[in-house]
Amino acid sequence: MRTILKNAKIYVDKENFQESMLISDGIIKEVGTDEYILNFEADNVIDLDGKTVLPGLNDSHMHLSAIGEAMSLCDLTPCRSIDEIIETSKRFLINNTNLNIIVGRGWNQDNFVTGEKRILTRFDLDKISTDIPIILKRICAHIATVNSKALKILNIDESTFVDGGEIIIGSDGKPNGILTENAISLTNAIIPEKTDADREKEFLKAAEYAVSVGLTSVQSNDVINDNCKDIFRILHNIYDKKKTKLRYDAQFNFQNINYFNEYLETEFKTGTYDERFLSKGALKLFKDGSLGGRTALMLNDYHDEPGIKGVSALSDEQLKELCDLATSHNIRVITHAIGDGAIESVIKIYERTMDNKNNKNNSLRHGIVHCQITSKKQLEKIAELNIGVMYQPIFLDYDTKIVEQRIGKELASTSYAFNTLNKLCAPISFGTDSPVEDCNPFPNIYCAVTRQRLDGTPVGGYVPVEKLSIEEAIDIYTVGSAYNEFKESFKGRLYKGYAADLVVLNRDIFTVDHNEIKNIKVDLTMIDGEIVFERK
Repeated sequence: MRTILKNAKIYVDKENFQESMLISDGIIKEVGTDEYILNFEADNVIDLDGKTVLPGLNDSHMHLSAIGEAMSLCDLTPCRSIDEIIETSKRFLINNTNLNIIVGRGWNQDNFVTGEKRILTRFDLDKISTDIPIILKRICAHIATVNSKALKILNIDESTFVDGGEIIIGSDGKPNGILTENAISLTNAIIPEKTDADREKEFLKAAEYAVSVGLTSVQSNDVINDNCKDIFRILHNIYDKKKTKLRYDAQFNFQNINYFNEYLETEFKTGTYDERFLSKGALKLFKDGSLGGRTALMLNDYHDEPGIKGVSALSDEQLKELCDLATSHNIRVITHAIGDGAIESVIKIYERTMDNKNNKNNSLRHGIVHCQITSKKQLEKIAELNIGVMYQPIFLDYDTKIVEQRIGKELASTSYAFNTLNKLCAPISFGTDSPVEDCNPFPNIYCAVTRQRLDGTPVGGYVPVEKLSIEEAIDIYTVGSAYNEFKESFKGRLYKGYAADLVVLNRDIFTVDHNEIKNIKVDLTMIDGEIVFERK
């Protein structure tokens, strides 16, 4: 099948736009003027009426299965008070009468505008119900609150210990229902198991949404410790049967080295990956938590919570052991690190892996996910070691409201340092951590370019020296993300010989007012030369 796209504004690279493109068998064969390209024969000619065409966007870190799952949970993201969370959860229970558990997600105490501005406790959730267990996860998913019924069923008391997590004790000496980091996994025991059909339906629903907003590739962390066999089985079934065209690079999370060893003896050896649509991917680790929940690991105390430095989800020894094992098997490692304390540990441990012949000059492309709170010295070291960074500019929408009170103005001024790290020539990419944020890439690009929240504040942008140009943001979101996967010579550019993964926009992102970037829609998405989404 040979297709020509004509009468378009095709972004090839900086200051290089072309009018037309010839695609054959999923590959870009020629790019040039209409006059040149229309000399070729084609089965299909599509007139794009002057619209802008970008390479397909590639989300470098998200949770695709969780996006599908979130579509069926109690959505708490709009709630602006504890009372509203309680009422929303009660309505959800009324509208879903057969529930024997409530699982909700998306609350954020920093967004509360009435009542107390604090983390939920079991006493709040007990007002929803004391008859069934309730689990309500914070927007970051690094904190969850459960009700008294859940604590009872799970046998959680003041003596319960979880390595790399916390069960917060209240003033009465009993658990107050707040669980952090690894302790949240305790709740898995009371969440009803899903069938493969359920999980596949959620995955495909999320994939359908992803391509509708312009994503043609995702690097997704859906495999987590003991769910690995189920998720790998589902992934292979989906891609073996070609149920979606969305390109998928697996990020598998094994905090427990025993699970990782089991993976190395099974899926790593026997799993079949075409490395075009389904890729083997990277080991994903968590070093710390979130800034909003004060579980991000800091070198110094939080300014607004003296005595608290955050949570280490893995000790340095555990992190090193996992990184060394991955490196010895030529497996790329990406580590969630938000606080400067976590980032410091990850940098040092990655540097040690470079003593291994498998990873000279970081040839395995180990990377840091989030990398939010940084000093200038850390940024320079990241660039020196060629450590990849997977940024989420959309986090500025919330974090700029709290970052200075959490860590102080001086450290905040060198954090979320997209432009600095880009100018230092470190390999950086963009993602959304969806469903923490919507996987729609255009609000993300807007935040990278303007350094403003979605409401247009602050005027001029937060630490405006860290703004990126539109071209830089697009390149980071496309070829920059492809670099993580060792696929920068296959996708991420609209070059001759590259995969025909592209999006057609309803507005010209290069000329529109920057405030309007976040509102751009996708009119058409193409993967491997096939139209997978078209706006009606």
